[in-house]
Amino acid sequence: MNSRHRRAIRNVTAATRELLSGDRGWILVAVSAGWFMSFGVRLVYPALVAFFRESFGFSLSTTGLLLTVLWVSYALGHVPGGVLGDRLGEGRILVVSTLCAAVAVLGVAAATTPLLLFVGTAGFGLATALYGPTRFTVFTDVYGDRAGSAIGLTMAAGSAGNAVLPVLAVLVATATSWRVSFGILAPLFVCVAVGIRWSVPTRTSPATSDAGGFSMRTIERITAGVRRASIPTVVGIQLCFSFTYQGFVSFYPLLLADAKGLSPGLAASLFGLFFVASFVVQPIAGSCMDRYGIRVTLVGVLAPSLVGFVALPFVTGTVPLALLTLVLSSVSGCAVLTQTYIADSLPANVQGTGMGALKATWMLLGATSPVLVGVLGDYGYLSEAFLMFAVTVSVGLVLAVVRL
Repeated sequence: MNSRHRRAIRNVTAATRELLSGDRGWILVAVSAGWFMSFGVRLVYPALVAFFRESFGFSLSTTGLLLTVLWVSYALGHVPGGVLGDRLGEGRILVVSTLCAAVAVLGVAAATTPLLLFVGTAGFGLATALYGPTRFTVFTDVYGDRAGSAIGLTMAAGSAGNAVLPVLAVLVATATSWRVSFGILAPLFVCVAVGIRWSVPTRTSPATSDAGGFSMRTIERITAGVRRASIPTVVGIQLCFSFTYQGFVSFYPLLLADAKGLSPGLAASLFGLFFVASFVVQPIAGSCMDRYGIRVTLVGVLAPSLVGFVALPFVTGTVPLALLTLVLSSVSGCAVLTQTYIADSLPANVQGTGMGALKATWMLLGATSPVLVGVLGDYGYLSEAFLMFAVTVSVGLVLAVVRL
């Protein structure tokens, strides 16, 4: 390890220690725990795709549609999530989100027909969507100019959930049933809700008389905020990331198992490795953004992932795929940079509403990715479908270099 790497690790360690100090440290821990569950359980779905196909006889297209329903419902819930956060208070909405998620996973576990599975999945997406924009506004309110570092750590907690929960879900499903994998998640969500209620203030942003609604004045403020600085470019980069990320994480375990010949357990382990690496990448990306700015850091996270996506259809073997998974994980730093920049640039009194509306837009467009990959997979082009992501990452990289 050279001196540059050691210095980077020391900087991240020092920043983490500062962020965890005082009462706001408990806010960071509680909100991160909620994101660990919220994001981690969403990525349990791709890991259990083989079990869903066995139980319900799903084709790849139907599997892709199920995952698209998950991402679409998650996208749609961001608008009410942002509005309610502005109107009722951020802390209160985080608690409601985690409690609703607990109910939803019980519904998924009890689903006996494809329709009930789809309904439960949509409910879970909507419940966790309430968490999405609100956690960003909490940190931009509480941490100010260190928000990038705080959000990076929170997103790293989500990556930890993605690394741990899908692997555990596969192990439990193999030993018992996929229904048990979902059922045991409900009490964990309840525990997180209690922690958030204890540590996070009901409101972290100023209450205003016109906050939390789509009046013409609110829309004008959001529009004015979106026009600030380089926000249109950053939104474009985030759109490229959403399309790439939603399609990649939805089908990467299946690609490893069906096209690359790995066992379901080994595929889930490499899927978890992606998020273990993301756990490292995301706080470093947030810290680098605070220090060096968004343009340089975006290039640093997008360029390696572009190489990885170009190589992915042609790489085989457990060790080469593990190494390639580490390279691909660099793309996960993109969301820390783009979403922190956008949340911090919106007007304070419509921050949650504006963030929710923007997130809903790019996630709805990104949600077309899983079903498209599924359709291509049914026609025998599952590996080739991943080359789409090389194209979208290229577009995001060009925007970062030319427009920021």
